[in-house]
Amino acid sequence: MKRLGHHLLRQRRERLRERTLLHLLPNLITILGLGAGLTGMRYAFDERWPVAAALVGVAVLLDGLDGGSARLLRTQSKLGAQLDSFSDFLSFGVTPAVIVYLWSLGEVRGIGWALAMLFATCCALRLARFNVELDQPPKARWQLHFFKGIPAPAAAGLALLPLVGWLATGAPWLRSFWINAAMMVFVAVMMVSRVPTFSIKRLRIPPDYVVPLLIAAMVVVVFLVTEPWATLSLIGLAYLFSLPAAVYWAGRLRAEEEQSRRDHAAGETEAPSEGGAEIVPLETKPPRKG
Repeated sequence: MKRLGHHLLRQRRERLRERTLLHLLPNLITILGLGAGLTGMRYAFDERWPVAAALVGVAVLLDGLDGGSARLLRTQSKLGAQLDSFSDFLSFGVTPAVIVYLWSLGEVRGIGWALAMLFATCCALRLARFNVELDQPPKARWQLHFFKGIPAPAAAGLALLPLVGWLATGAPWLRSFWINAAMMVFVAVMMVSRVPTFSIKRLRIPPDYVVPLLIAAMVVVVFLVTEPWATLSLIGLAYLFSLPAAVYWAGRLRAEEEQSRRDHAAGETEAPSEGGAEIVPLETKPPRKG
């Protein structure tokens, strides 16, 4: 028993020594995203709206980097998944709700705060459902290309879309309570819904489209540097208008997959037996008594 204990202890120490700082990089990126989201809330209290909105955008960028780095380094863990969920809740649930409340919804204090709590609660419910369904394989192949509802980072961007549009144009009507209340309710409901939305996690780019895609990405980066708020507004509107397209394509792929499954099942039942002729058993009658 002592030898076995020493052997297990030695193996554990070897595993701990193998954990380099590089393996902690995804969790460090997650913590940076959490800090960016919370700092955005702090600047919202000071009414520094451009900095608050920009820090939420930084949190969105870091959220994409931590998952990609974890898959690249093969360092996925339950700790990282739970830390990522807590970071997403604070950065994309609590912070946007507080920013929009201080910027617009605070005109009607009770109702505005209720809408902010609705948004944050729906974000928490979505993340909890996502964690529960994470280990469950999709029931259909078409579901691999879609999310169920709007993911939390995109929801934060849509919630801040009137603010970003106001920073781009200065239009006072974008600060209206009713516009922001309608946007918050719509995004909150869509987060917990099962409406399919596009997912780029399994998107495959054909070789012929790599160069045009890189050129398009470079153009977007240039406009983000020169006209950040107008570019972010256009990106948010494009995502908003992509929601009906996602529903259409999901329904089409689901119908094609179901039709293929029915054709496959019909082909198996109607397939002829070996030799080319179907064997039909002869009808037999029980013998008469006496």
